[in-house]
Amino acid sequence: MLKPVLLATSTLALIAAPLVAQQTPAPKDAAERAQGAAGDIPAKFTPPVPAADYDKREAMIPMRDGTKLYTVIVVPKGATNAPIVLTRTPYNAKGRATRSESSSMLATLPLSDEPFVKAGYIRVYQDVRGKYGSEGDYVVTRPVVGPLNNTKVDHVTDAYDTIDWLVNKANLPEAAPRVAMIGSSYEGFTVAMALLNPHPALKVAVPESPMIDGWMGDDWFHHGAFRLANIAWLGSQTGYKGAGKAPPTGADYDDYNNFREIGSAGEWAKRSGYDQLPFWQRMVAHPSYDGFWQGQALDKLLAANPSNVPTLWEQGLWDQEDMYGAIHAWEELAAKGKTGNNFLVMGPWRHSQINREGRSLGPFQWNGDTAAQFREQMVMPLFRQYLEGGPAANLPQAAIYNTAENHWDRFTRWPLSCQSGCAAPLKPIWFGADGGLGFTAGASGGDSYVSDPARPVPHLPRPVNFEDGRWGDWLVSDQRHADGRTDVLTYQTPVLTQAVRVSGVPMADLFARTTGTDGDFIVKVIDVLPTENPADPKMGGYQLAISQDIFRGRYRDGFDKPKAIPAGRVQEYRFRLPAVNHVFQPGHRIMVQVQSSQFPLYDRNPQKYVPNIFLAKPSDYQKATVTIERGANGSRVLLPVVPVDQSAAMAR
Repeated sequence: MLKPVLLATSTLALIAAPLVAQQTPAPKDAAERAQGAAGDIPAKFTPPVPAADYDKREAMIPMRDGTKLYTVIVVPKGATNAPIVLTRTPYNAKGRATRSESSSMLATLPLSDEPFVKAGYIRVYQDVRGKYGSEGDYVVTRPVVGPLNNTKVDHVTDAYDTIDWLVNKANLPEAAPRVAMIGSSYEGFTVAMALLNPHPALKVAVPESPMIDGWMGDDWFHHGAFRLANIAWLGSQTGYKGAGKAPPTGADYDDYNNFREIGSAGEWAKRSGYDQLPFWQRMVAHPSYDGFWQGQALDKLLAANPSNVPTLWEQGLWDQEDMYGAIHAWEELAAKGKTGNNFLVMGPWRHSQINREGRSLGPFQWNGDTAAQFREQMVMPLFRQYLEGGPAANLPQAAIYNTAENHWDRFTRWPLSCQSGCAAPLKPIWFGADGGLGFTAGASGGDSYVSDPARPVPHLPRPVNFEDGRWGDWLVSDQRHADGRTDVLTYQTPVLTQAVRVSGVPMADLFARTTGTDGDFIVKVIDVLPTENPADPKMGGYQLAISQDIFRGRYRDGFDKPKAIPAGRVQEYRFRLPAVNHVFQPGHRIMVQVQSSQFPLYDRNPQKYVPNIFLAKPSDYQKATVTIERGANGSRVLLPVVPVDQSAAMAR
């Protein structure tokens, strides 16, 4: 019975096949048949492109030594006599000038450039010599021409020659002879360098989080302690002319384990190939603050040769990379009487956050987009005044975010409290017995802890991975992860019944003895939030560090004079902490934490004196018992305490 059905089906299929073939139309002519055989990708395809409202050009601008620097120039369509905003970068000018491929200049350029586009400015990005599209040799933070640079070129001359080319009508006919320079981090460094001999057309400058002194507190070291967190930058930046990839820190996800198991920074460099890199070799050869570093201290160079260019110095209050440079450059210039054309802005930001949105940092929300406020309310008024001949910007001497009351404070003078020359002197807050802290010295005594290089205090809860997304906001992380460790001392006030305002630069002043012959000291000033927070329970008791830094004990008698610590003898360790503008509110506590490691942010101190910690051997690392002395002649932090009402110091 099945056989007839199969035969019938086969017969139908045979009958249907010619019918299907007959339904497919034959090619109409030979041309159509040839097109089908050639494929569907034409020799040339040109989709319509919307007309752009800008003209993007590339130029190789010659320097005085013949080297040509790759430069991207973005000109608004129809521009005439337009001011120029210039950024010199080691981070790929072509990429920096391209947020997206768009016919709109506003969409093409980065977020931070939007005010410049709206103002009709010409925007210029340039690769520094030796990087990406530029010719020549790249030298990390190339020193100025002189004892550390025997060539005839540096960032000073390169900026001058670039501006000279840009304002030449033969090269850029749409431009006015009025140029601003702006940039963050390394780009801020190139802005500051240009101020050492500014071109006459450089009318205004904005160095943002600039690298000013890599040993004292920017990027590489803090008070002599080497920053392992920045070590990967060296490989990606100096191992390649263009984009480069840093070697992995190790197989373990936890960089705490990777660096601890390898040992010294020098050993890690050897294993990763970093010992081939010239800049690494120079750092290892100069572990102390000798002439190599002192000769590059840009704040001192600027003070010795102050310019008349109006300059807006910016830094983040929680800048995890370059928190030192801007405020020190501004202070040095102010000491030279240059307050009339130098302005300071410190906002509630991480490193280079002013190029992004500034609505929050970690769990903390600010009053609007503070980065946009900086660009629109501080940068642009200055640009309009000096690039367009507009009204006076009327910037305050210092605009510093109040990180407790959540608003900008605009000061006619700052700091409000300091060691000398201010309306209010620094006020000591003393370490007390049983973890107490107060503005009155207590009885003498000492508190001890064992610092073990085999078990250093992590700077974040483990696992610590530098690619885990926490690097940007780690400075506002909850310090309860360290509070309670046996190798961390915690001192705190009773719950405050009145507000305590601090505005200036705190100083740590420790009196300590150790059983080792070297050691580090980390001091944190912390605002302890009330234990109960019904609106956000996880913030109850949060420990927010408003200022913290490290000091390498071998430099207690001078940063260029490393000396072994006499074991068992009390020594004084006095060092500066980052600036604050904060109010400890009623219901909060003031806390100070002291510890001897912060790893793997900083390399471990062996706690046995060795000539060069970069080259420390495994046998050099040893435990040490550290004792912090208390009492009237003991340890304290000098806080810039001022009256809560500071309306008289505010700009109108």
